[in-house]
Amino acid sequence: MAMCSATSSSTMNNNDISNSSSLPSASEVKKTIQSINEPQSRESNLSNLKALGNQSGIASFLQVDIDNNSNTNTSTTGLTESQVQQRRSLYGCNSLPSSPRKSWFQLFCDCIVDDETVQILIVAAIVSLLVGIYDDPTTGYIEGCAILAAVLIVSIVTATNDYQKETQFRNLSQVNDETSVLVLRSPLGVTSIPIDQIVIGDILLIDAGDKIPCDGLLLNSDSLRVDESALTGEPIDVEKSTLVEGDPFLLSGCISTAGRAQFLAIAIGKDSQWGIIKAHLEKEQDQTPLQEKLDHMAEIIGYVGMFAAAMTFIAMMGIFILVKPDYLSETTLFAHALDAFIIGVTIVVVAVPEGLPLAVTIALAYSTKKMLKDNNLIRHLAACETMGNATNICSDKTGTLTENRMTVVKGIFANVKEEETTPEGKNVLDGKVVETAREIILQGIATCSTARILSKDQVVERDGSVESEVEDTRMHVVGNKTEAALLILAQSDFFQGDDYEARRSKANFDAPAGTGSRMFPFSSKRKRMSVLVKKDNGTDWTLYHKGAGEIVLQNCSTYLDADGSVKPMTDAKRTEFEMIISKYASQALRCVALAHRNDIGNMVKCATCTEQECEEKLEKHMTLDAVVGIVDPLRGDVVEAVKTCQLAGIFVRMVTGDNLETANAIAKEAGILTKDGLSMVGEDFRKLTPAQLDEILPKLQVLARSSPEDKHILVERLNGGLMPKTKEEWLEIHPGRDWDTEKDLLLPGYHEEWANSMGRNGVGEVVGVTGDGTNDGPALKAADVGLAMGISGTDVAKHASDIIIMDDKFSSIIKAVLWGRSVFDNIRKFLQFQLTVNVVALTITFLSAVAGYQPPLNAVMMLWVNLIMDTMGALALGTEPPAAGLLLRRPYKRDASLINLPMWRNILAQSSYQLGLLIFLLQKGPEIFGCESGSTHHFTIIFNAFVFCQIFNEFNAREIGDVFNPFKNLAGSPMFLAVIIFTVLAQWGIVEYGGDFTQTAPLTFEEWKITCMLGAVSIPMGFVMRLVPVSEDPDSFAGLEVTNGSGISKKGSSPLAVFVLPVTAAIVYKLVFD
Repeated sequence: MAMCSATSSSTMNNNDISNSSSLPSASEVKKTIQSINEPQSRESNLSNLKALGNQSGIASFLQVDIDNNSNTNTSTTGLTESQVQQRRSLYGCNSLPSSPRKSWFQLFCDCIVDDETVQILIVAAIVSLLVGIYDDPTTGYIEGCAILAAVLIVSIVTATNDYQKETQFRNLSQVNDETSVLVLRSPLGVTSIPIDQIVIGDILLIDAGDKIPCDGLLLNSDSLRVDESALTGEPIDVEKSTLVEGDPFLLSGCISTAGRAQFLAIAIGKDSQWGIIKAHLEKEQDQTPLQEKLDHMAEIIGYVGMFAAAMTFIAMMGIFILVKPDYLSETTLFAHALDAFIIGVTIVVVAVPEGLPLAVTIALAYSTKKMLKDNNLIRHLAACETMGNATNICSDKTGTLTENRMTVVKGIFANVKEEETTPEGKNVLDGKVVETAREIILQGIATCSTARILSKDQVVERDGSVESEVEDTRMHVVGNKTEAALLILAQSDFFQGDDYEARRSKANFDAPAGTGSRMFPFSSKRKRMSVLVKKDNGTDWTLYHKGAGEIVLQNCSTYLDADGSVKPMTDAKRTEFEMIISKYASQALRCVALAHRNDIGNMVKCATCTEQECEEKLEKHMTLDAVVGIVDPLRGDVVEAVKTCQLAGIFVRMVTGDNLETANAIAKEAGILTKDGLSMVGEDFRKLTPAQLDEILPKLQVLARSSPEDKHILVERLNGGLMPKTKEEWLEIHPGRDWDTEKDLLLPGYHEEWANSMGRNGVGEVVGVTGDGTNDGPALKAADVGLAMGISGTDVAKHASDIIIMDDKFSSIIKAVLWGRSVFDNIRKFLQFQLTVNVVALTITFLSAVAGYQPPLNAVMMLWVNLIMDTMGALALGTEPPAAGLLLRRPYKRDASLINLPMWRNILAQSSYQLGLLIFLLQKGPEIFGCESGSTHHFTIIFNAFVFCQIFNEFNAREIGDVFNPFKNLAGSPMFLAVIIFTVLAQWGIVEYGGDFTQTAPLTFEEWKITCMLGAVSIPMGFVMRLVPVSEDPDSFAGLEVTNGSGISKKGSSPLAVFVLPVTAAIVYKLVFD
């Protein structure tokens, strides 16, 4: 797109400058245009437009001459170049600011600057590096460098992943910068310009299929219809009119589906409807729940580590000063203080779980790749985990819950009732309706229509789009969706794949006037349309008529029967049809009737008759051919998906621009609107105070006739993410209002009020928003997780989203929830495993230092245990596949602790066993194994037993609740098995061949057997510790109360548990008595 820039005043002549000063100011224009350009407020906009003098009044205000613009071929109309430059300088141009893309290096720096855990690691690494080099220049650098290497790996992986995802998304959402539009410019007349060169006051021309580039007022039109579903959510094309009672407002981002028009540009760029929505997308959301919890945990761990380090330093100095043992008699105060400081730093380094950020990155990156196979394209890695704990899903209706295309679901064809018109593989009417009657119905469907159906092959896609990964095999609709529904039915197996194009071509509508068939397009005022089809003989004509069921029925005196005969419309038969039409309407179906009339050539001159003549003389005494019920159907997977969400404790709400009756019908069918649920319209929603909205939020299931701002406010009120926190922020979204008197009256409220209401304590819901239209953009961005549709979604929706549903199926959201919960649990599994290692390592270091022992694990051993085991544990536990049972629990609250009570029980139980084992081996090891106390051989035995404790405890860590099944689905966890095998082999290599570098000594087969068996006791210990009755706090769960489970892990075990106690007894017997 050409860059838009204001031209300096030096390029204008003096007359231009004087004219510029006479134009209304930018603030005056903005205020005036806003009064007639409020979203979803057509009546008030029309009222304000009339008060301003209609289109001519606005044109006069903008100093645009529209009197001579009725002829688009006039070469002396439109703005001159100098006028364009003036307006561009004063009002700006039709371009939107976009955030520049961050470079890989910037993303790399962000990983360090924005992550407190990484910052703690860097500080600990630097201190460890300096002290280590001072203490032992040969190997003292190893620990510090190892931690820095871990930080580097985490940052590189995260930055690379973010950069690749952004590249992939930009390929998906790339907009064609060369888009042009036709505009009147003097003296050239009709001119093609880039859309960013449009200025306020321009007169633009659009035809069917054009995208409206800015907000405008209709000046004149020829049967213009606009698809506003992308902006308002309405699936029905809107007929535009310059009449006083019509709809003259054109909205940017919408598509013209029929007709042609001229309109006056009144709002461009960031002030247009699309621009206002885009402005919301520039605001970034706060940290995700996982990031908040990890930062909090890193802070706590840091404090614990520093406290333990301080206590260790104080204890060691106290021993030196007060006790003065013999082994310190030759040590100076400075040397001992330095030793105590080194021990303290070691404790801090050991305390910080440097594998945690790596585990998170691995878990999220692994899940991202797996989720793509489940048709979930992840734009932001953190969205994986966040979706798992979503408590609310606010879903758009059109295109998300429904297919965004009208479909005939039932009907009466030649007096044959069909309750299901969408079967596959068979012709339902075959044998029921004769060929003659079928031909009449198909001829009416094909000719009495302006819509077209294109196959996937007929639609040219942009190259390089990720959309191609999931092919959209649906037919592409051009034109009226209701007409298209009938064409799709004709093409389906229901009518044996009829060729409507051939019928339409044979009718010869495009022939010169007076020589071919005639068409009088559908009018929303008349609610019907007619075509006059010329037969092959050139003299006979047939009327085919289509329209609202009740209107067409009134004008029919006969009906088509299944045998092809025409029968009189008796009162009883008319009543029967009326009841059917009423029944369809009560089911929120659009009722359309088809009729025809033969031999009309002797009634009017068909080649030249007008629409009025057709209505008055021909659209009477017709034969009723068919009555159909048309609906924008639910996606086939929606009902089950909604039910699954509710069983998982997720509150599903429908937010749509559709009318309340249709919204309620769809919501009930989908299972969203329940008996005790509440539905309301946007107009009433906006009148609520924040307190009133909070009262109804627990029951609000349907919000109809909503504007984009309504959706945005609802999400803000649920999660509080973008709630104004200061008086200045509040006034920014409520200009001209009084903070002191209205702050508690206007939505969305303010942060302090929101945090203290409904017992929130500052903690909001975790909200997922689904949508496909431009109107969903602000809510998608404000949500914790925004989910856009990949096939039918607009670029705005995709830009605002965190996850793109590639197949447009609501059920794919369930997969996102499942993977999200799996990520959350996998991180918990790693924490359970990691903290067990750290508790043991920290405690043994503290105790050995206080007792005056040489630390049993040297720097290289600690490197293996503290870094390699962390990384291996992250790979093993961070890549566990999800289990279906995860959807049978409620989501966790945003402030729920990452470590629950059962996890603490497991950590303390395993830590107690491992500490007892290490202390026992430290004291009794030389006697049992026949080695010298404190020797390399002695410490190698301790080291080997400790490592195998971690290896076997890794199996225990696969469950974080009361279920004991450590070997469950190992075949489905190849990474786990690979890590275990690698760890065992690496441990063997370190022990047998480490030598002086690792300060280890080779062990005998018996020593290997005994240390492995000591480590294996961790498995039966995992069963025993789960017998301790500890439950997860019910208050840590959020979302809906479910009847199929409390959301808390249930007790249970595998058949392996039966053998645990005998095996334990055998191991103890072997170790003690053999």
